[in-house]
Amino acid sequence: MDVNEFRKRGKEMVDFIADYYENVDKAPPMSTVQPGYLYSLMPHEAPEEPESFEDIQRDIETKIMPGMTHWQSRNFFGWYPSNSSFPAMLGDMASSMFNIVGFNWICSPAATELETVVMDWLGKLIGLNSRFMAIKEDGTEGDGGGVIQGTASEAHIVVMIAAREMTIDRLKTNGMDDNNVDLVRHKLVAYFSDQTHSAGQKAANIIGCQVRIIKSDANFRLTKRALQDAICKDKSAGLIPFFVCATFGTTNTAAIDDLSGIADTAETEHLWLHIDAAYAGAALVCPEFRPLAHGIERAHSFNFNPHKWMLTNFDCSALWVADSTHLVGALSIEREYLPKVKGASDFVKDYRNWQLPLGRRFRALKLWFVMRMYGASGIRAHIRKHIKEAKWLEAQLVEDGRFEIMAPVVFGLVVFRVKASIIAGNAHDVNKTNAELVKRINNDGRVFLVGTKLRGVDALRPAIGSSRGTPENTALLLKVIKECTTNVLSEHSNQ
Repeated sequence: MDVNEFRKRGKEMVDFIADYYENVDKAPPMSTVQPGYLYSLMPHEAPEEPESFEDIQRDIETKIMPGMTHWQSRNFFGWYPSNSSFPAMLGDMASSMFNIVGFNWICSPAATELETVVMDWLGKLIGLNSRFMAIKEDGTEGDGGGVIQGTASEAHIVVMIAAREMTIDRLKTNGMDDNNVDLVRHKLVAYFSDQTHSAGQKAANIIGCQVRIIKSDANFRLTKRALQDAICKDKSAGLIPFFVCATFGTTNTAAIDDLSGIADTAETEHLWLHIDAAYAGAALVCPEFRPLAHGIERAHSFNFNPHKWMLTNFDCSALWVADSTHLVGALSIEREYLPKVKGASDFVKDYRNWQLPLGRRFRALKLWFVMRMYGASGIRAHIRKHIKEAKWLEAQLVEDGRFEIMAPVVFGLVVFRVKASIIAGNAHDVNKTNAELVKRINNDGRVFLVGTKLRGVDALRPAIGSSRGTPENTALLLKVIKECTTNVLSEHSNQ
């Protein structure tokens, strides 16, 4: 493909993408293919000779499209949103054009420095404390800063590595020699609640520390008291607490942990405090939600995903640390083929030392496009619209009389179930009916959502957050919920 054909095919692909977004709502949001469908449709070896763009495009439409669950459909309410936007796509196109491997400043100074700039922009936009900024108000380098990770799971891993190094440094400062430090590494304990994302457990498995899962309270929150009790038991057993994750917007219910209380305990016990705000952190662009996050200013690290609810195509996970010393110290490895810029400069950051891989894409571009083309006001309007629709859905479900809300509706997530009093039978029957309702809604094909279990209780959890969604789509969701509930209850009563 030469540059002239690229011009032609590129324009055709943009048209294809635009057509997809104009028509995606006409298709069922969830794919219904069976496992292995694609293998039977594809050749079992790569082509020996070049194939045409037309043939590839035809295969996308006839073979790939049937196996796609349409996350960008306005009628997709599953998991949490995976926002896309045309400005972000344009930024990704520019990133693909440069196709850099940006492991240090000299690889592409603009890539490093734009990331430093936009992460400070974003940190200020969500109201982060100045200690998380890379550049101070006087233009000099700060101790902290932001870095774009691929996912919140990666962020979990790197901050736990930094936390381990911080604790080891403290043990050495207190007189422990290297041999004894190596002997106690297996005694390090990280703390999560039973509502913390599975990424925390995976990160702990990777770095090889112990894990303590703490039961959340009646509102599915990790509390100061529960954390203190767990730490006390572990210290009595000779273990070494070193890390705690608090969540701002859990996956199951969007609950907010006791951030201030956990920060108190983290300070007293010398724990690294990480705030996982992967989903709900985007809401902090709206000042009215910042009081809910009181305590994050005392954290060691904070993470949220613009690729969930802030109009930025996957992958773009924003991580800030208040002090990069332990992070960079733990992940820095010098080689002669990784040259460093001589002389000090506030903007010379080797972001390879802030992440697991060596290479990294120019992800700051798409975030830059989004923040400039929407502006802070546009991003706030995007968030507020979804929260307003979620509140409306909550009110309609309550008014219906057959449903109960299982967790406070604070952001765009509505967790509910059919009331036990509406269903004749025991707890098993209630769970079975609600689980069947999830299946019935998704099999209907007009909308898609997922269910969950809250301490053994089946519930439904539609998440409102589509970049292009409208109140009409939320009204359709309610219509489908009501219709399918009527059908499921009718069948249950006839059994």
